[in-house]
Amino acid sequence: RIVAILDKFDTLTHSFSEGLPREIELRQKQYEHYRDLLLSFPNAAQKEMTNA
Repeated sequence: RIVAILDKFDTLTHSFSEGLPREIELRQKQYEHYRDLLLSFPNAAQKEMTNA
């Protein structure tokens, strides 16, 4: 019984140690995407073309 519990615990900790860095990487990319989207302002040439 103890071995089964320890095996389950080992599986959980192993999946966390592999999955967490990947999750952090994906969240960082998501953050950068939306940051760039929100902070990208059209330049003057683009404004003139849309107003003309």
